[in-house]
Amino acid sequence: MPGSGKSTVGRQLARRIGLPFFDSDHLIEQRLGCSIREYFAREGEAAFRDLEEQVLAELARGPDAVVATGGGAVLREANRKVLREAGKVVYLRSSPEELFRRLRHDTQRPLLQVADPLAKLRSLYAERDPLYRETAHFHIETGRPSVPTLVNMIVMQLELAGLLGPQH
Repeated sequence: MPGSGKSTVGRQLARRIGLPFFDSDHLIEQRLGCSIREYFAREGEAAFRDLEEQVLAELARGPDAVVATGGGAVLREANRKVLREAGKVVYLRSSPEELFRRLRHDTQRPLLQVADPLAKLRSLYAERDPLYRETAHFHIETGRPSVPTLVNMIVMQLELAGLLGPQH
């Protein structure tokens, strides 16, 4: 979900386990030469999702890395499939109320520029949570832990699954 900490946690996780970090939204913006918000307004969500699907497929074919996707990446079955098959997916689960607390002053997220952002977050959550659960190998409840604590929780899950050695 938007505001769940994907980029912040992903960046620190990548540093911790010694892999490169990619944020698919940043890669898309670099390719577009403008913000996702501008592109969304000009071309619409479908055009954005087409480009997002291309970028995720390219990342899946690339070297091992930690990738933070946009919150809506799971809306397309092709994305869910490529993410699940290309690596291990961690769902950073946050309640709509927690997300609202974090995002209430954010003006950069196009889907939240509505009269009632909390209602929008609840709607997005209802639509996306089952898709996140379907796609993810691991579920981490974000709540209010610090970023280092969340990174530790993810590393512990990866170690328990035999995907990382205990040196991380």
